Amino acid sequence: MPESSSAAPVPNSPSTGAQVIYREKLWPNVWIWIIAAGISGAGILVFAPISAAAGFTAAAVLFAIIAVLLVLSTPGIVVTQDALTLGRATIERRFLGAVEQFRGEEATAERGTRLNGLAYLCIRGWIDPVVKIEITDPADRTPYWLASTRHPDKLAAALVRS
Repeated sequence: MPESSSAAPVPNSPSTGAQVIYREKLWPNVWIWIIAAGISGAGILVFAPISAAAGFTAAAVLFAIIAVLLVLSTPGIVVTQDALTLGRATIERRFLGAVEQFRGEEATAERGTRLNGLAYLCIRGWIDPVVKIEITDPADRTPYWLASTRHPDKLAAALVRS
């Protein structure tokens, strides 16, 4: 997916001089961590026949691996005066159009039956609200970006602010 059609590439992270208007990390919910602990607990069952110490060590190592993967794969949303960074993609704000926010069944429909196959997605199943950001760049086939956010009002306000 093209990140921007401007002649000068936009960096994947906001420049140090750009004022950050909005920032959010899409951290996993508590129940994701509970599931991670349960999966790592399976290490006890696998290695307990060898020894209890091996089982608990395997569980701790598995939990550490899962935790690192969850933390490293957590995307962020950053809105600056000049650009929007959503996960690994960045686009200049001059290419952003209408911003809509959805919750509940409407958010589910946006992630499912109403989803355009060309849309850029940065969604997490453990975060219900989504924000749909129209892309107005004529050289970009992506019609919109769809992002999970815990604060759709704040994100939408930051995006419409000049």
